[in-house]
Amino acid sequence: MAKIFCVANQKGGVGKTTTTVNLAAGLAKIGQRVLMVDLDPQGNATMGSGVDKRALELSVYDVLLESASVNEAAVLSEKCGYRVLGANRELAGAEVELVELERRDKRLKAALAQVDAEYDFVLIDCPPSLSMLTLNGLCSAHGVIVPMQCEYFALEGLTDLVNTIKQVHANLNADLQIIGLLRVMFDPRITLQQQVSEQLKGHFGDKVFDTVIPRNVRLAEAPSYGLPGVVFDPAAKGSQAFVEFAQEMVARVQRMAAPKVQAQSASGA
Repeated sequence: MAKIFCVANQKGGVGKTTTTVNLAAGLAKIGQRVLMVDLDPQGNATMGSGVDKRALELSVYDVLLESASVNEAAVLSEKCGYRVLGANRELAGAEVELVELERRDKRLKAALAQVDAEYDFVLIDCPPSLSMLTLNGLCSAHGVIVPMQCEYFALEGLTDLVNTIKQVHANLNADLQIIGLLRVMFDPRITLQQQVSEQLKGHFGDKVFDTVIPRNVRLAEAPSYGLPGVVFDPAAKGSQAFVEFAQEMVARVQRMAAPKVQAQSASGA
């Protein structure tokens, strides 16, 4: 059964797409079967995975409008080792078209259910706004990975996101929870970042991932070559940190699954 995670933060410029493509590449590198879903009309995660968004015959737009299946629309990024359900400018029109349709917030969930057995992880790159596209992502997911910089304004944005997740959890998707907060673009030399990091750990406890992604030039350069940093320069500190994060994600998913298995065996005894 695939574990489906949204990478979301309502604040822009916090590294959502960088996190999505590098986590996907890191998971693929350690042997996981990964599907990366790009829900942002800008298509940055698609391009950053080595897939030309302009050359897509089918995209996530077609999947949302139910004119194509995930298997028909997803393409393999051979360099990255994972499959990509890509996005391009067409997706911007889906916002308007979905409003008129039935099950408009559950269409991605229904499509992903058909490929549940084919992947270990599905990662969804969400746009920064709380739109119908983001809602489709949140309704599909088991949890949310929140990349954030350790800065004061990031804390304010986090409050908004937590409230959104609570509303979706209460009304649309009872499985949804925050899986963890990932500290990105971290510079330990900056005192404020250290202070905010400690605040996060104090308030959210083990919801804060142990892995910290450092501010890294090679990670920033990688998108211009159409690749995740993990593939572009595997030896870079940022790339190695994302592989560590992938290992931590696998371990966390296994811990999440363990209580359910124990509960099932106890009820069957």
